[in-house]
Amino acid sequence: MDFTGFPVAALDFYDDLEVDNSKSFWDAHKEVYLESVKAPMIALTDALAQEFGAAKVFRPHRDVRFAKDKRPYKTHQGAFVGVGPASGWYVEVAAPGVRVGGGIYEASGPRLARLREAMADDTSGKRLQRILRDLERGGFEVAGERLKTVPRGYDKDHPRLELLKMKTVLGMRSYGFEPFIHTAELLDRVREDWRRLRPLVTWLGDAVAE
Repeated sequence: MDFTGFPVAALDFYDDLEVDNSKSFWDAHKEVYLESVKAPMIALTDALAQEFGAAKVFRPHRDVRFAKDKRPYKTHQGAFVGVGPASGWYVEVAAPGVRVGGGIYEASGPRLARLREAMADDTSGKRLQRILRDLERGGFEVAGERLKTVPRGYDKDHPRLELLKMKTVLGMRSYGFEPFIHTAELLDRVREDWRRLRPLVTWLGDAVAE
């Protein structure tokens, strides 16, 4: 199946799911999900796989076993291409439209220690600063989970303190409702933005590799 964009029905589906997140709604609209959401996402990630690798298209059901929020279904469809521990590229369709990103979404224990060591290093840390600065200049949002305090073991006067406070590092861009998300042009946009994110994804993958 060739990728031809996400139909308007995909966004409408998630608009309605946010209002009625129930099994009865899902069962009544499952074909819309399969045809307008899942199938285009698979076609998109298949078209990108030769350059970036195979993607994991996430299941639509939420794990509610230990969650206070018992809504059974995710209100977005995401796909992820992993290239290192918890690091890689991401694409998502939801009611607000389509967005793409890349980076590291989880770091703790030894992985976080390796990430901070690379951030603190004068050579690799400055390179990450340049990468993030270039992404911001290119219209990406740099996001991630941040500490409010100085990480243990580092000086409050460290020249890259704000980097060291980051526990996750993500470069994100939202396409929103731009008309091209409903066309094959979206494939080219995602491909180009994933290429722009490659320096960040590569840096992070190298930094946290065991």
